Amino acid sequence: MTNHKIKVAVIGVGYLGEHHARIYSSMDQVDLVGVADVDAGRADHIAAKYKTRAFHDYKELFGKVAAVSIAVPTVLHYPVALDFIRQNTDVLIEKPVTTTVEEAESLIRAAAMRDVLIQVGHIERFNTAFRTLCTYLHHPRFIEAHRIGPYVGRGIDVDVILDLMIHDIDIILSIVKSELVDLRAVGVPVLTNHIDIANVRLEFADGCIANLTASRVSREKMRKIRIFQSDTYISLDYGRQSMAIFRRVMEGAAPRITSEEIILDKEEPLRAELESFIASVQNRSEPRVTCKDGREALRIAIRIKEDAEKRLNR
Repeated sequence: MTNHKIKVAVIGVGYLGEHHARIYSSMDQVDLVGVADVDAGRADHIAAKYKTRAFHDYKELFGKVAAVSIAVPTVLHYPVALDFIRQNTDVLIEKPVTTTVEEAESLIRAAAMRDVLIQVGHIERFNTAFRTLCTYLHHPRFIEAHRIGPYVGRGIDVDVILDLMIHDIDIILSIVKSELVDLRAVGVPVLTNHIDIANVRLEFADGCIANLTASRVSREKMRKIRIFQSDTYISLDYGRQSMAIFRRVMEGAAPRITSEEIILDKEEPLRAELESFIASVQNRSEPRVTCKDGREALRIAIRIKEDAEKRLNR
């Protein structure tokens, strides 16, 4: 592992991009060269706050950095990422990776030609609770995920499936190593022109069923997943970074349920994600969440959206 600082920039410093800049500015192994945003006032403000340079056109950063975080609106992920890949710059792209599967595949091809790394910002993979959960999985039979919260006015360039549910889609694809054979989705717009609340039932070839609900019009915030296996039930709360395991044990001829709270070392998932990205850049190792992972989550999300819209428009 090399010891020199990695020159990094953040492209797009809205709500999420600012957090990328904050974390990079505090990392010993990173030199935050600058932040870029078409909103000049915002770029100047964030640059001053984190003691770096402001750029009003991201192309001014070509040749100045080894890696970038891309946190622009989803529709711009593809052109901005492609520009940096063509500059041999490693990229972390916030989710969803692109707007179409074809765009994601184009990025994969371009990166492979230049030996450039692409990591996709599926942040829950870096949540301590999820990383611990993986050690207890052996053959999930039923999965239930809820990701709901109040309307916050950001992320509304996409529907709730691509905004929120895609996190759980990626998680489920990472733990169910089986082909998706069927899905049934419903969704309705409430506050925007896009679907704001959605539910889908996914059925996999190995018999596993996953039921996902996502909403951005709920009063309370919840990010939970429950996984049922033949002899265990695991409950995980991403927000609280807490986990409990319920096991079936036999007492003579009668079954009994035991419960155990798993103590977790809490950490900021975005910091873990960015540290993992920088380690990949330094070591030239495959990112934990690849562009292919992002493409597959996007592929399923688009299928869910199309199925929900088909029912909505009947």
